[in-house]
Amino acid sequence: MRVATVVALLCALALSSGCRQEDPKIDRTPLPTVAAAPYICGYIPLRAVELITGVRDPLVRGNFDLTTAGGLGDGRCAAYQRDGERLRVLHIVLIPSGTQERVEKQIKDGARPMSEIVPGSVGYYFKDRGSRRNAAYAMLVRGEAELIIELETGVEGRDNAADVVALMKLIAPKLITDASAPGATMSPSP
Repeated sequence: MRVATVVALLCALALSSGCRQEDPKIDRTPLPTVAAAPYICGYIPLRAVELITGVRDPLVRGNFDLTTAGGLGDGRCAAYQRDGERLRVLHIVLIPSGTQERVEKQIKDGARPMSEIVPGSVGYYFKDRGSRRNAAYAMLVRGEAELIIELETGVEGRDNAADVVALMKLIAPKLITDASAPGATMSPSP
């Protein structure tokens, strides 16, 4: 009789844990596959930022200028929580000093390689395992153009690493200019 009771309790526990619902407060909506307005900093789809950070109507600072550095572009965009301490949740950087070697080193150190989002590009991504804020990072390099996404506060329960890759797919084709293409010749900056 005791064995039957224990078995019945174990079965009930197994069934109840298998039937648990996912947390309804977590928005697991996939990021859009096509960039669409409204944008922050001129190039970053607001909807994607809201999904991966969990911050609605973030405070935004920054801009990009794609005409500088011989057409490679340069700029930064940061999104912050509006309430409390104005915590930065997302930082995106475009700089004209990328190297394929830096990407290869990160992959060698454990980052995951990213697919070729822009022809001739190499990149990596990873989730910061030690982060209490679900941080994830991605970098894409083509020629000397380097695009970095730092998701400093991701949504708990989402695949934060997949989110930074999906965001890179949305923004890299617009921010990585033709001047960075293999074989392109750079003109001097004005």
